[in-house]
Amino acid sequence: MDHLIWLFVVVVLLAGGLVSVSIWSRRRTWVKLLAILLGALFIPAAYAGYVGLLSKPRPMELEWLQRLAPEATVLGARIHEGEGIYLWLQIDGIAEPRSYVIGWDRDLAEQLQQALQEADTNRSGVRMRLPYEKSWSQDRPPFYALPQPAFPPKDQIPSTAPMDYEHPDFKT
Repeated sequence: MDHLIWLFVVVVLLAGGLVSVSIWSRRRTWVKLLAILLGALFIPAAYAGYVGLLSKPRPMELEWLQRLAPEATVLGARIHEGEGIYLWLQIDGIAEPRSYVIGWDRDLAEQLQQALQEADTNRSGVRMRLPYEKSWSQDRPPFYALPQPAFPPKDQIPSTAPMDYEHPDFKT
């Protein structure tokens, strides 16, 4: 979200530059006033466009800042048959999760569904290899379930005295 503010500042500066060029040109006064009005209307329209984009998932193909990320954790997924696969990913090293959409691919949806079921059985999570790769290899599916977490070692459980249970209604 931090970069969104700077992008908006750049848009405002560019719009201001275009308006100032049109003001100092040799045009009629009404053309100059129209340029100022259009520049003034462009700024809130750009702001509304940016704010509207905040709640929508970004197409996976349009990600270019994190293009080289090796893996991501799948926090949530929603599969719409014939429409797309919606993912909520936590990229390693980035604090906030990101929302993406992948174009509909039946094989990819089946792999994701299988990984989610396996993760549910293991009580673990799902990871995604090379999330921004344009074509995933068939021998290594992009989605995989993490292994079942290990139980804590028994020697680390403090057990100095036997545990006594007292029912809340029966105090002695």
